[in-house]
Amino acid sequence: MADWTDKLPQAAQDYLEGRRLDEVECIVSDLPGIARGKAVPATKFARQDFFHLPDSIYFQTISGSYGEAADEEEGFIEKDMTLRPDMSTASAAPWTGDWTLQVIHDAEDSDGKPVGCSPRNVLKRVVDLYKKQGLTPVVAPEMEFYLVARNIDPAHEIKPMMGRSGRPAAARQAYSMTAVDEFGPVIDDIYDFAEAQGFEIDGITQEGGAGQLEINLAHGDPVTLADEVFYFKRLIREAALRHDCFATFMAKPIADEPGSSMHVHHSILDAKTGENIFVGPQGDETDAFYHFIGGLQTHLPSAIAVLAPYVNSYRRYVKDHAAPINLAWARDNRTTGIRVPLSSAKARRVENRLAGMDCNPYLGIAASLACGFLGLKNEIRADKEFKGDAYAGEASIPQVLGDALEEFDAAHELHSVLGPDFARVYSIVKRAEYDEFLQVISPWEREHLLLNV
Repeated sequence: MADWTDKLPQAAQDYLEGRRLDEVECIVSDLPGIARGKAVPATKFARQDFFHLPDSIYFQTISGSYGEAADEEEGFIEKDMTLRPDMSTASAAPWTGDWTLQVIHDAEDSDGKPVGCSPRNVLKRVVDLYKKQGLTPVVAPEMEFYLVARNIDPAHEIKPMMGRSGRPAAARQAYSMTAVDEFGPVIDDIYDFAEAQGFEIDGITQEGGAGQLEINLAHGDPVTLADEVFYFKRLIREAALRHDCFATFMAKPIADEPGSSMHVHHSILDAKTGENIFVGPQGDETDAFYHFIGGLQTHLPSAIAVLAPYVNSYRRYVKDHAAPINLAWARDNRTTGIRVPLSSAKARRVENRLAGMDCNPYLGIAASLACGFLGLKNEIRADKEFKGDAYAGEASIPQVLGDALEEFDAAHELHSVLGPDFARVYSIVKRAEYDEFLQVISPWEREHLLLNV
């Protein structure tokens, strides 16, 4: 191996042991969370400290068109960004035909400043705000997704994949090991790919939907965990394709089945002592604990457009389908939007159950931490703990993307945490997507309105 590869993370070194590195994929996350960048020969990568991409990658919608997210002064001129590698993210791409590494890059402008609408930079900005207050945020994301039959015609409904038994994946078999075994070959590849990339999986379980699985990750640094979720989405898709099925992270891919979430667990440490600030001297719950929850309750409605970024996202917020409809909080209660799981006092944490798995992991974690940060900063007191079934209460979050964008646009305090440039670009891109969706006539409209109105 070349000298520079000796400085790679250990998992990457192990992957290349006795082999010649052929190619390096230089990647960044765009707003939807798609990997953008370029692949270069390993010999060229060894000679370069950076490369360029146009900033228009952050203005592109999920359909490939562009929002008019122009520079306010110069217009839409597609300025070059400088992409610099973060070598701590170097990771195998074990599904490729040759020996390839992926490296996540950070985006800078021509003055060397972080590009404000880069999702990874947005999360770094929020984490830095905590650090300036002497705090260290810790997160643990949960990833839910479906393994479904190949779907090459968008006009056809999405159906569960065929299991090893030759029968379609069964629904309502949550936590069934037999159900997990149905997807054994796909799961084996997920484990193998994750091991090659140096990722620790805390567990895989069958969820309540037909072909729906959940992967839990161990808690840690927010940027590192967002990098892993970004990588995981790709490796899970690649594992599924090897077995003639698709992995989808849509929030609601199949009607009458539960949606897929990205629950995020949060705890905040004192940077000097390493102690959890949610825990008092006697193991009691601190003011900071209630202020963090208060921040989520106050500001999450304005952040829903980030946590639920597509029109499909809002199909997940349905009563009694394992997704929250309001911002009540409670201990060990999965009907509420904000849950405090059972744990020791030292491991006390707050779980945000609102984010969909379709959100960009950098932005979803950043938005959630931003809401909690404002709660800590402004000492916002949480509502009284909810008792009972929160689905019996009224919805208190936006129900469609248009309403969510209205709340996001008015949330200037939230923008100050996430970054004004990001807020401006994100809103324009999401409104372009929403406008495009409104031009599509759905099968429901043709079925019920064509001859009846």
